[in-house]
Amino acid sequence: MDTERSEDAILQQPAFRPHERFEDADAAVARLQEIFETNAAFLRARFQQFLAGEIPEGRVRACYPEVRIVTDTHARVDSRLAYGFVSGPGVHSTTVTRPDLFGNYLREQIELLIRNHEVPVEIGPSDLPIPLHFAFYDGTHVEGVAQTLARPLADVFDLPDLSILDDAIVNGTFEAQAGQPRPLAPFTAPRVDYSLHRLQHYTATAASHFQNYVILTNYQFYMDEFCRLAQELLADPHSGYTHFVEPGNVVTRAGDLEPSQGERPARLPQMPAYHLARDGQSGITMINIGVGPSNAKTITDHVAVLRPHAWLMLGHCAGLRNSQQLGDYVLAHGYVREDHVLDADLPAWVPIPPLAEIQVALEGAVAEVTGFAGYELKRVMRTGTVASIDNRNWELRDHREPVQRFSQSRAIALDMESATIAANGFRFRVPYGTLLCVSDKPLHGELKLPGMATDFYKRQVAQHLKIGILAMEKLRAMPHDRLHSRKLRSFAETAFQ
Repeated sequence: MDTERSEDAILQQPAFRPHERFEDADAAVARLQEIFETNAAFLRARFQQFLAGEIPEGRVRACYPEVRIVTDTHARVDSRLAYGFVSGPGVHSTTVTRPDLFGNYLREQIELLIRNHEVPVEIGPSDLPIPLHFAFYDGTHVEGVAQTLARPLADVFDLPDLSILDDAIVNGTFEAQAGQPRPLAPFTAPRVDYSLHRLQHYTATAASHFQNYVILTNYQFYMDEFCRLAQELLADPHSGYTHFVEPGNVVTRAGDLEPSQGERPARLPQMPAYHLARDGQSGITMINIGVGPSNAKTITDHVAVLRPHAWLMLGHCAGLRNSQQLGDYVLAHGYVREDHVLDADLPAWVPIPPLAEIQVALEGAVAEVTGFAGYELKRVMRTGTVASIDNRNWELRDHREPVQRFSQSRAIALDMESATIAANGFRFRVPYGTLLCVSDKPLHGELKLPGMATDFYKRQVAQHLKIGILAMEKLRAMPHDRLHSRKLRSFAETAFQ
């Protein structure tokens, strides 16, 4: 342990080790893991001493590890990639948290950097403190156990600082000051840690259970069907799925009849998540986000730090065309954004393009599951614009003006979440797509009423979900460096995907 003295205070921190240069990604990740685990363990140990009444004279601090690369050229080896290279010469760096959770991701990003720039990366401690709360991975309530102590935590430990928990990098508004390294990754370590804890809170499952292919829905009916299909897939020895995780981190492994670990919560969390897992996090996570654009933004803000390979919205919508039938599918290729929750982060004038790989996978899955192909597929699916709004009871107002706007936009469906999810996918560089199912036609007198809804759910939810799972399996079969489209990259991007 090092102890630094100044005129103001004594600073206790782990023993300092300088940055080291690595030309091997595995060794670089191992060093990141060593630094982070050492520093987080240091904080946890000092906190236990603090609880036992051993109050330090000064402050206790440990910092995140960082990855740094220095290059003096604009050149890179592989120009086909959408990521894996810095935007220009200079110093680029990022802080890193939880290398145990992000090992595969970090290994790929670092390997691409070394290969594309033919220079080593530098690994060492940063000067960004790890907040005490983030040194605990399991949701330990630091404030709850320390609130009765005489000395405030903030006098001894670094706490989460909202001033550095913003999305300036990923929003494209970050400007490096003179002499400051440019960002190497879209999120800083504290921003990632914040979302890891939020995911646990909202979904009642640990971030380590999340898979790289994420389905979002707005109805619990879909979750019930997902649980049923998951059991079928786990029973199939050729499916490749290894276990199923429910809220409370309840784990059922392939071949088992009962869960082997975890405890179901007394009540479901706000946005329950279920994980049909495969090796390498290549399975499917499904989350019931509930109704509305605020929930859609909240959960995708946090899932994004896990850097998934795709997320899809599967849910219900209002059909806006007389030619549509209840149960028809809508494949979104454009969005009218009247959800407003992202206006400050991604202005409404920013176009949200369809992504070819996602669109092809979804259309192919609809064809395979329904049995329709080619021109006949139009019997059950239309491709067009989806409008997302923030007022569920829009029908109760004078709706002539919004209906006119929707008509001018060529919208064929209306919901409250899809545009938000797609826009946040665009913003966070996460491949996105939308396949909705028409559950009512309010402009044509077919309102969503209990009797109609019950019959509809029985007939359509299972098929819709099978389509979503099949689409994800098609996407999983693609190389993920192909899936992460150039359409999601701006002028001067971070090297990390």
